[in-house]
Amino acid sequence: MAKRDYYEVLGVSKGASASEIKKAYRKKAIEFHPDKNPDDKEAEAKFKEAAEAYEVLSDDNKKARYDQFGHQAFENGGGGFGGGGMNMDDIFSQFGDIFGGGFGGGFSGFGGGGQRRTKGSNLRIRVKLTLEEIANGVEKKVKVKRKTQAPGTTYKTCSTCNGSGQVTRIANTILGRMQTSAPCNVCGGAGQTIDKKPADADAQGLKISEETVSIKIPAGVVDGMQLKVSGKGNEAPGNGISGDLIVVIEEAEHDKLQREGDNLHYDLYVSFPEAVLGTSKEIDTVTGKVRIKVEAGVQSGKILRLRGKGIPSINGYGKGDLLVHVNVWTPKTLNKQQKAFFESMQEDDHFTPKPESSDKSFFEKVKDMFS
Repeated sequence: MAKRDYYEVLGVSKGASASEIKKAYRKKAIEFHPDKNPDDKEAEAKFKEAAEAYEVLSDDNKKARYDQFGHQAFENGGGGFGGGGMNMDDIFSQFGDIFGGGFGGGFSGFGGGGQRRTKGSNLRIRVKLTLEEIANGVEKKVKVKRKTQAPGTTYKTCSTCNGSGQVTRIANTILGRMQTSAPCNVCGGAGQTIDKKPADADAQGLKISEETVSIKIPAGVVDGMQLKVSGKGNEAPGNGISGDLIVVIEEAEHDKLQREGDNLHYDLYVSFPEAVLGTSKEIDTVTGKVRIKVEAGVQSGKILRLRGKGIPSINGYGKGDLLVHVNVWTPKTLNKQQKAFFESMQEDDHFTPKPESSDKSFFEKVKDMFS
């Protein structure tokens, strides 16, 4: 089933402000919250859908990529990228502050009894891809240094909040006795503190280890695009959830092809005799070499279009084209015999320029349009 538009999910326009998006998400979250809709799978799905939409639209960088590329900016068919597949722990960990105390004085969904599951920090890496890898999609294996729970680390229930993750305070005001809840300042809302840890672990019971992570990169990505591998960032202490690995795409320069969106450009140089007599040339594409025919009498500036030989669209709208730009190479030096030949051809009718409509330059074509 296709995903709904994130703006439609939250019920806001594309030009909505950050505060409007936050307000719309809070309204949806309250409407479909599990505490208000116990054992309602449809409400739970809508709750997750709203959280996924907010995860993207509340982040300026993610929002910009979504506006440009849609859902394909974050997904590659179940490869772990993007906001898809968020579970309840993810939602309560990341967006718990959205709910505040405005609905029943807090929700029991925060890991049970108001407890929050802390999330580890995200990691960011850059992955350089060739045009060939971008055109075909690729799986990359990279080594990542990330914090993981050190073997031998144990945790105990926080004595301050008794494992609830929340501290309740009662204050007397002119309006009467008011009760407020806030995350425990000792355990940070996790409900646990460190009991024992090995000497090489940090204060949170974590240590740095190296792990090989497999990253599936879809075809058609662009330079600067960010993909997310869920759960491959730093781990969190105790019963927390791991952060994410943010993969920034870097496009390597190709020695013969230039990219323009989904189209590719190739400069083909032919000799003067080849241009006169016609020839065939082998050229590079992102799927291998191909041989193309150059017609006799080809003019410099002619563009040969090879349809479907470009880059696949990240949005799934087919492939771009390969545009071959023909450049006729004029010799700079001639021997006496060659020079005599061309001198004898100066008045020859075959060498007199007689451009047809297809041979005219861009500026001549524009001029003809308005004449």
